[in-house]
Amino acid sequence: MAIEFLKADNNKQFVRPKGRTFPVGLSTYTVTTNTTVSVDYLVVAGGGSGGADRGGGGGAGGMRTGTLTAPASTAYTVTVGGGGPGVSGGSTGNDGSSSSIPGVTATGGGGGGGGGGGPGAAGRSGGSGGGGVPPNSGGSGTPGQGNNGGAAPSGSPNYAAGGGGGAGAAGANGSNPLGGNGGSGSSSPISGTPTFYAGGGGGGTYQGGTPGSGGACGGGAAGPGGGDSTSGTPGTPNTGGGGGGGYTGGGGQGPGASGGKGIVIIRYAGATQLATGGTITTPSGYYVHTFTGDGTFTTNAATVENFQIIN
Repeated sequence: MAIEFLKADNNKQFVRPKGRTFPVGLSTYTVTTNTTVSVDYLVVAGGGSGGADRGGGGGAGGMRTGTLTAPASTAYTVTVGGGGPGVSGGSTGNDGSSSSIPGVTATGGGGGGGGGGGPGAAGRSGGSGGGGVPPNSGGSGTPGQGNNGGAAPSGSPNYAAGGGGGAGAAGANGSNPLGGNGGSGSSSPISGTPTFYAGGGGGGTYQGGTPGSGGACGGGAAGPGGGDSTSGTPGTPNTGGGGGGGYTGGGGQGPGASGGKGIVIIRYAGATQLATGGTITTPSGYYVHTFTGDGTFTTNAATVENFQIIN
């Protein structure tokens, strides 16, 4: 027997199979779709600042990626961590702040060790660790988020500090006359354009040494050489890059630079927008929600369609 059952493309009607009837009293049929949204996420914390006075490079903010299933009609709080503020006077750098979405937290980068005009300090631990100042080690990175900062075994004459760790590699050790380079960041295509995030800051040196460079993507390079004391370069905003350590020349103590603010990006595939929040772009085949500050990612309500039953 031929069957004619669903004519819903235009008129939203269910038509009975020929020779059959639907149960008595049944007049509508409800179809619910888009009950969940599968999303990819990138969560990058704020980078640590570099240490002052031949200071260690700041560690990059922790970087986390993955996929989760978000129910419909749900609001998710998004937190974007700030970079550690810059420091002066030989102080150890400040840690960056954490970034998060529910169930996923990236830890702020560790501050670089400070010189302080004498024996220096170790780098602080964080998402990635800050670089150490002679004769100390770098800070520890958080597994799955970043890497360790570089150590600084050498003292006089250049007191070369270690570079901050990055998401892609550990910071390099300081080795006279060279400050350690910051560890490389890690690339993600989530925005629609492959972009590096979470590079470590370069380690500073004393007069006559060569400061380390920042890691790939956002890690601030240590201040340039020369006779004067100079500040490192800040980490690039919204990459979670670590700040560069200060360079100490003939006078004063070079300040350590601030870390870069973090970022949160959430995307899902499809031709229909299924959520609100952040700055929304539409690279090929995706909706991308970018948060450069705190906000809320809210999934749309499920789609409910009622079909008429025709006996």
